[in-house]
Amino acid sequence: MSVFQIENTSLPGLKSINHKYFQDDRGSFRKFFSSGAFPKSGLVEAIKQINCSLTKKKGTVRGMHFQRPPFSEVKLVSCIAGSVLDVAVDLRGDSPTFLQWHGQVLSRDNNNALLIPEGFAHGFQALEDNTELLYLHNQEYHPEYEDGVSPLDLTLNIEWPIEPSFLSDRDKSFDSIDQNYKGVFL
Repeated sequence: MSVFQIENTSLPGLKSINHKYFQDDRGSFRKFFSSGAFPKSGLVEAIKQINCSLTKKKGTVRGMHFQRPPFSEVKLVSCIAGSVLDVAVDLRGDSPTFLQWHGQVLSRDNNNALLIPEGFAHGFQALEDNTELLYLHNQEYHPEYEDGVSPLDLTLNIEWPIEPSFLSDRDKSFDSIDQNYKGVFL
């Protein structure tokens, strides 16, 4: 019996994952990752970094982040406390879904996760106070290759469920996409 239900989203390569949750009188158990369950995901070779973020305030938006080649990354994002609208934007210039986004609620209760391939920007909005995300990456962080696009970009028109109440200075500094934008990943 598989402990993961893996489904395609409307954006090629972006996968929705449901972790099966086991519970009894002692408590609960869920597996976040197994290399055999994610063939050809980019994570099976090696997980090089694991991060956990805490977002204190409901309505906070973080993103839309990515690393440029040659350190573009695959990430598996799971919510371990609270809930978020998790969003991935296709920045692959040769993709039929270029500049389209997919949003999905991830929560501790629904056991959902997103497997985000190379070529996507990632961000989220906290739907509850004190929300925590767990990220598994196939690349280490390289600050000189870090980049992003504005989470409030009018071209992307991401439908945040709550009026964004807080953005970091870094996220505010990201440019909006203009009409000549050809994508980072070709």
